[in-house]
Amino acid sequence: MTQTRSRLFDGMAQLMTDAVGAAEGVKREVDTMVRSQAEKILADLDLVRREEFDAVRDMAAKARAENEALSARLEALEQRLAAQGPAGEASAPAAAADLE
Repeated sequence: MTQTRSRLFDGMAQLMTDAVGAAEGVKREVDTMVRSQAEKILADLDLVRREEFDAVRDMAAKARAENEALSARLEALEQRLAAQGPAGEASAPAAAADLE
């Protein structure tokens, strides 16, 4: 009788082990399917990758810095022209040459 119970418990243990293995296989398959669907949805949304975003952000920061530098240079030139007054109109071509 004890041998029968032992075999019964061994059989149940083997069945449980097989069930856990099958469940893990199903979990891996579901994970793969979900990941595949998520990637497909993200591709359809036309989102940018982080690397592309960072590159464009860096380009925008550089353009902003150049814009600020040019604005400061223009402001200085305008002040110089304003300080020259009406007589400065004759030297306007020289000021235009400074812009280049």
